Amino acid sequence: MKQLVVLLMIISLFLSCNENEKPREVIKYSIQQFIENTDIRRNSLSFDEKELLYTSNKSGIYNVYSVNIENNEVQQLTDSKKSAFYSYSYFPNDNRVLIKADNEGDELYHIFLRKEDGTMKDLTPDSIARALFYTWNYDQKSFLFGSNKRTKRRMDIYEMDIETFESALIYKNDSGYSLRAISNDKKYIAFKKTHIRQNTDIFLFNRENNELKLLTEHQGNIFFEPLVFSPDNKYLYYKTDKTGEFTSIEKLNLETGKSEKAYAENWDIDKAYSSSNAKYFYIAINEDSRTKIKIFDQNNKAIKFPEFDGASVTNFIFSKSEKAATFYVSSTKSAGDLYYYNFDTQEYKQLTQAMNPEIPTTDLVKGKVIRYNSFDNLEIPAILYRPHIASKNNKVPALIWVHGGPGEQSKLFYDPLLQYLLNHDYAILAVNNRGSSGYGKTFFGLDDMKHGEDDLMDCVYGKNYLASTNWVDTSKIGIIGGSYGGYIVLSALAFQADEFKVGVDVFGVANWLRILQNMPPWWGAYRDAMYKEMGNPETDSAYLHRISPIFHAEKITKPLMVLQGAKDPRVLKIESDEMVEAVKKNDIPVEYVVFDDEGHGFRKNENKIEGYEKILLFLDKYLLEKNENKEIINE
Repeated sequence: MKQLVVLLMIISLFLSCNENEKPREVIKYSIQQFIENTDIRRNSLSFDEKELLYTSNKSGIYNVYSVNIENNEVQQLTDSKKSAFYSYSYFPNDNRVLIKADNEGDELYHIFLRKEDGTMKDLTPDSIARALFYTWNYDQKSFLFGSNKRTKRRMDIYEMDIETFESALIYKNDSGYSLRAISNDKKYIAFKKTHIRQNTDIFLFNRENNELKLLTEHQGNIFFEPLVFSPDNKYLYYKTDKTGEFTSIEKLNLETGKSEKAYAENWDIDKAYSSSNAKYFYIAINEDSRTKIKIFDQNNKAIKFPEFDGASVTNFIFSKSEKAATFYVSSTKSAGDLYYYNFDTQEYKQLTQAMNPEIPTTDLVKGKVIRYNSFDNLEIPAILYRPHIASKNNKVPALIWVHGGPGEQSKLFYDPLLQYLLNHDYAILAVNNRGSSGYGKTFFGLDDMKHGEDDLMDCVYGKNYLASTNWVDTSKIGIIGGSYGGYIVLSALAFQADEFKVGVDVFGVANWLRILQNMPPWWGAYRDAMYKEMGNPETDSAYLHRISPIFHAEKITKPLMVLQGAKDPRVLKIESDEMVEAVKKNDIPVEYVVFDDEGHGFRKNENKIEGYEKILLFLDKYLLEKNENKEIINE
């Protein structure tokens, strides 16, 4: 038996190593089959550690589920058909559940209680206010949440008792702080204050004397963010880039005010926290487009933890007993699945099956991190996806893929649209242009007040890398992106009109003046930070006019597709309406798809299926120039 296992491992390794070496045809799968690969999010262990709570779009829209850890039996806890429902947490001592939901994408979230009999109650019923769950208090008698019911611009901090469900205002947040941690004794709350993305501060609020204290007085742009208090309430762990390009963890003595470095890598530390009684400490590292984790015991000794080759381990949560943990494992070829790990036996168990068995993973494409030089010789990281059929004798069309933000990052995670396009023989280069997170603070700040300019040129220069592969048809390169990436798509067609053959804008920004003037009021401090990074519409209107594609639509000469949610509170529908009408005047093909029941991004599978299928038809028609009579948009 042992010899058979070894032989199977060798065969599997051989197949995976040679997966892209020899060009081959693969079965063409429908978008419905790709959407069958379930998106699973969030997790929370029940009080008795027998059930695991999570969110899934298996029903066609996000709903809340539980899975039995012993037998993998799944129970659907909510059955919404219109609005997405997301899990927050089990209650500390029973199987009641906290749930988050808005109204079909309007982002006016409320906190709901699901009782053990299945009935639901809105705990934050103000119809025009937004509420977000923050954290349970250590005494397990209450939780903290934010709400803008007092003033729409700021999220105040409230405490809700879980016996009476009465809430009390504990901090008027007039300065736009973001709550990040509360001490176990409830004495201290640690806030983050954002000035710009690269310049933040930590404030400590003492609930006993109502004193607010700045802990991070500094000069210049330095990033600080509180992470967690020590269980004995004596220390605050925080991350900062004050000593280098990447964020490291420091430990602040709350009595003496002295800090010492606790942990550092040559990459950003994303998250860090301890188990309930500090038996273990967890660290997540953003290492070159994927998340790696490390776990230490209370003596700072590294704990052996399973390796998942090429995959990221995310959403790691310790059990209250400290005997187990739950987490997700995902990669470019596998959607995130939930796992359960036992620290005593060092064994793990997969609890969910996100991937559609109709699509073998060997037919999916693995992403590869590469580097190339931009116009000023700055090295740009990106993820390259090569379709199985591609070769120098069979060159394929390609797409520059631009992430959202500003300031997000393309990672080695599964994306159904990306794999759908790869399966239909489109190569993809997912660019982490300057301004992307994960590559140091200098790189992160290089696009400030240069949006649609230097960051766009990073995407244009990605074409040179694609040409160097010798298996891309350089006469057939398009650009696609969502949200901020959609803005770069519009900018590419307007400001670099001859570089890309087509553009696909998904929920993208067209008019920065309008966006910045109409940001949702609850964005508060983020609004101020955006003004400093993007420009203030009152004082920088000339700059914002220059970088907004809507004012330069007459320059667009290549086919454009725009997808838009009618209820989008961030990129208002009027933005896309005006952009589409302006480009149509140029007498070029423009396809416009509006989803009446979506906000900023897709929440419903039926809309993903419609939108993604129409994207492929658009690309086939205008990038490949297939002479087929296909109706792309049914007006």
